[in-house]
Amino acid sequence: MTSPSVIVRFAPSPTGYLHIGNARPALLNWLFALKAGGRFILRLDDTDRERSKEEFAEAILRDLNWLGILPHQFERQSLRTDSYDAVVTRLKASGRLYACYETADELDRKRKRQAARGLPPVYDRAGLKLSEADRAKLEAEGRKPHWRFKLDETVGHVTWDDLVRGPQTVDIGSLSDPVLIREDGTYLYTLPSVVDDADMGVTHIIRGDDHVTNTGVQLQLFEALGAPVPIFGHHNTLTTASGEGLSKRTGALSLGSLREAGYEPMAVNSLAVLIGTSVSVEPVVDLSTLAGLVDLSMVSKAPAKFDPADLDGLNAKLLHAKPFTEVADRLKALGVDGGEDFWSAVRGNLVLLKDAVEWWAVVTGPIAQHIAADADEAAFLASARDALPEGPFDGQSWKAWTDAVKAATGRKGRALFMPLRQVLTGLEHGPELAALLPLIGREQALARLDAALAA
Repeated sequence: MTSPSVIVRFAPSPTGYLHIGNARPALLNWLFALKAGGRFILRLDDTDRERSKEEFAEAILRDLNWLGILPHQFERQSLRTDSYDAVVTRLKASGRLYACYETADELDRKRKRQAARGLPPVYDRAGLKLSEADRAKLEAEGRKPHWRFKLDETVGHVTWDDLVRGPQTVDIGSLSDPVLIREDGTYLYTLPSVVDDADMGVTHIIRGDDHVTNTGVQLQLFEALGAPVPIFGHHNTLTTASGEGLSKRTGALSLGSLREAGYEPMAVNSLAVLIGTSVSVEPVVDLSTLAGLVDLSMVSKAPAKFDPADLDGLNAKLLHAKPFTEVADRLKALGVDGGEDFWSAVRGNLVLLKDAVEWWAVVTGPIAQHIAADADEAAFLASARDALPEGPFDGQSWKAWTDAVKAATGRKGRALFMPLRQVLTGLEHGPELAALLPLIGREQALARLDAALAA
């Protein structure tokens, strides 16, 4: 059995709840794999022992499942430390990983001195100049080393052809040797990520453009490990409508909150993927169709601004097009038993499916009672009552009734229709009454007219 030609990964840290901005890389990776017949790995970056929580890990799985993303493989970095330790041994032996002892304050002072001299804030590799005696003395003082990866500055520049941004270049001389291991011995993001990508055969890394600079470092690390270099694609990231970044630590627009609010997952998927691309943002019915629309070259290089109001519009369009068979069980779970006739009558007025509950209450009652405001309106409603057709009502009853009321009272247009709508529904807006009237029925219609006249 041959392995798939495309293997992608989504590697969130379980330190908070996923939000709409996290959905973008997850979906772009999933759709890329779906289109190519490839595999999708969910890999939890849970090496931060203090901030990583199991409740967040469970929420990630739940949120991805809601979006329709079903990983082919699930990994936890916290279970793979032996692999990272083995790579560290190799890098130390080759001289590519070296110990440094500066404190955060000392490094900050170095950067300020460099800035004052007009120099870039690049680490001066002081750790490489330490002798064994120097290191022993520092450790005797209680200092513990952090470990940096020695970049190969002789190459000058690192280049790659980005799936989104085209040819990219990073000047290695502008980068500090990155810290891969903290003083407490825990790993930062870079080393576990590259080791895992290499071990798991990841072929394409699709992620936000805030990682572009990291790519230069990671390409050198892949080469230092003798591993195949994946193809990279850096998409634009989502911001709020005002241009602020989204954060899972604030809970802003979390996928869980969108789910609980009642949004359709395909409305979220459509907006998260299509916003900030050359494709118009319209609701897409399923992920297979969405995959057919997605080409990473269509993604803009400018940030994509997310407006929750756009989500409302997409959600409404999706619901308006849904057949009754797709929502029947969900309506029943909401306590709505109106059947296909009810769905056909009200779906055009829904933003969220749960809005159907309000229209079911309009049909079944009780409703906010309309009161005849004056003698003229009372006379009009009395004429309407007398003209009410015999039941049972059907799709023609509303026209027959309003024609009769128009002939009896001389009213037309808004003056004719609005008082009847208010009496029948307690509202000034809503679905077509030609469809609602048969659902309300003659008995309730008559009772509502009587109540308005009696008030």
